[in-house]
Amino acid sequence: MNKQGNTYTFIYSIILVVIVAVLLSVIALWLQPTQNENIENEKRQNILRSVNITSTPENSKELFDKYITKQFIVNSKGEEVAGNAFAVDLSKEVKKSCEDRQLPVYVANIDGVIKYILPLQGTGLWGPIWGYISLNEDKNTVYGTVFDHKGETPGLGAEITQDQFRRQFDGKTIFDNGNLVSIFVKKGGGATGPHEVDAISGGTITSKGVESMLKNYLTCYEQFLKK
Repeated sequence: MNKQGNTYTFIYSIILVVIVAVLLSVIALWLQPTQNENIENEKRQNILRSVNITSTPENSKELFDKYITKQFIVNSKGEEVAGNAFAVDLSKEVKKSCEDRQLPVYVANIDGVIKYILPLQGTGLWGPIWGYISLNEDKNTVYGTVFDHKGETPGLGAEITQDQFRRQFDGKTIFDNGNLVSIFVKKGGGATGPHEVDAISGGTITSKGVESMLKNYLTCYEQFLKK
């Protein structure tokens, strides 16, 4: 075959593309278990962080098994349903109505006191945001929160991950006289009410995204929380 001809070049290119594609597929399959493990470790760390337990990728499973005493799924009626809470993909569930969502619940025992941990999923300025909120045994008072994002602006919306923002939620309440009100984000500072926190300066849209995320998911959990 003429190595200078178009046919040779065409066949050579096809073979090269196939070889590279096969190699990439093999590498992806080889790395997949490690990637899945990293995702699960990060998830455990965030759940634990919502109840103020610091963990590392190395000890997150041990601490998770120690502090998380129960996990289950409820529906919008507050009824427990079959399924694996840890395996629920919130990025898919958030697109459904409350009536069709699987709603995971994690129960933690912190120094002999029960805490309920609920996952959250929403939208910030530039993409998805997510997190966890933990409630005291009264299912009303916030014990802790953790928030994360995919692409919010560093120094602005990305500050939702920082303690200065999330610690504001501690001790706030989500019910008012038996009615779910969630927690509001107040622009301009001066948030002092039992259901409000200060927005991030320069990150109002992301802050409001957190507010909407909380309202959206807590509304779905309302019947469970009232039980």
